[in-house]
Amino acid sequence: MKHTDIKEIITNPSFIGKTVTVCGWVRTARNSKNVAFIELNDGTSLKHLQIVIDKTSDIEYENALRLGASVKVEGTVVEARQAAVEINASSIELIGDCPLEYPLQKKRHTLEFLRTMPHLRGRTNTFNAVLRVRSVLAESIHRYFQNRNYVYINTPLITGSDCEGAGEMFQVTTIGYSQDYKTEEDYYNDDFFGKRAGLSVSGQLEGEVAAMALGKIYTFGPSFRAENSNTPKHLAEFWHVEPEVAFAELPDIIEMAEDMLKTVIRELLDTCKDEMQFFDDHFEKGIIERLEELISHDFGVVSYTDAIKLLQESGEDFVYPVSWGCDLQTEHERYIAEKVFKKAVFVTDYPKEIKSFYMKQNPDGKTVAAVDLLVPGVGEIIGGSEREADYDKLVAAMNERSMNLSLYSDYLDLRKFGSVPHGGFGLGFERLIMYVTGVSNIRDVTLYPRTVGSIR
Repeated sequence: MKHTDIKEIITNPSFIGKTVTVCGWVRTARNSKNVAFIELNDGTSLKHLQIVIDKTSDIEYENALRLGASVKVEGTVVEARQAAVEINASSIELIGDCPLEYPLQKKRHTLEFLRTMPHLRGRTNTFNAVLRVRSVLAESIHRYFQNRNYVYINTPLITGSDCEGAGEMFQVTTIGYSQDYKTEEDYYNDDFFGKRAGLSVSGQLEGEVAAMALGKIYTFGPSFRAENSNTPKHLAEFWHVEPEVAFAELPDIIEMAEDMLKTVIRELLDTCKDEMQFFDDHFEKGIIERLEELISHDFGVVSYTDAIKLLQESGEDFVYPVSWGCDLQTEHERYIAEKVFKKAVFVTDYPKEIKSFYMKQNPDGKTVAAVDLLVPGVGEIIGGSEREADYDKLVAAMNERSMNLSLYSDYLDLRKFGSVPHGGFGLGFERLIMYVTGVSNIRDVTLYPRTVGSIR
């Protein structure tokens, strides 16, 4: 049906005095003696459009006042006292009725309550803003890489190898539970692919394959991890941004990560002013100022070894003890970013035992050319590395972890045929959204969250 987006009417003064048609859902409604009011939203704007109904006219409006109902309104756009514009309705058509038991009756609901109805929570201001921020960030990330000669690659979601080497993969099978097979080998031989397969935890390995041909690539798609972590920061299905660059060493990766993050946050602040003000008002006071502060300074850089020393000399009583070789916990990461550097900081050169097999081994024999970006308020938000380009060193690292080399034959071949220094990073998209909105639970920045023991 022909209609005009509410955002266009709210933001474009040229509509004043014109007759328009709008469609949307009733967010609130008020009924006085001579006039009725509807706050209408069609999803194109965080702000609602007020519809003014003259009750002395012959407009059929009674059923259109129900919260959650969808309506089509024709009327004249006029200037308003408490908003830029409103519409004086000349006709209202009820498109979809809504019963009185519509669950979104109150103006404010807890996020926990809204998780029980993911099919409806998008109609609230919070999720209108969250999903719009998500859309703008995604477009900005694509534009950043496209404008810098990166090629967008769609890596496989079904894989026969585990990128992280940790085994936390969802199995893909057409057989399912069966007692007809005596061994695992017999089971997988009879399965769809003739071997064990799972959902990808990362597109990095295939991304490296593409980078060895195209130079600079990035992936942006879902990853799946069967990690039994029921925390506010973990999802079983999440979206992953993973650039991979040939002829690049660790300093190049650090420079790229900083520039990318600053660029997309700047574009978000410029594009989503209403949404960001909403999050500043209702979720984290001062978040706009915090993000402006983040992107106005050069990020810091510190080695893991020096970071451990800073933590040990801090005098802080950390829940998790600090020693060289430990994996930094969120409390450690936040202390470094918030108390020591007071800005975003890259931590580099981690012990090889706590990082993935594919990371370039440093000359000291103890550390690898890894990097994590720590930001105030959250902790780690980006993880990356220079990749091991030496065939023998990579094989040795994989053997130390008792990995099945036959599953990685293509990956190893890259080190035989024209190997070059290369690297990249991974950015959890949902965690970035959490960071820029102040929303504290990852379940509340995606349409349908997939977590341990919960799927819908």
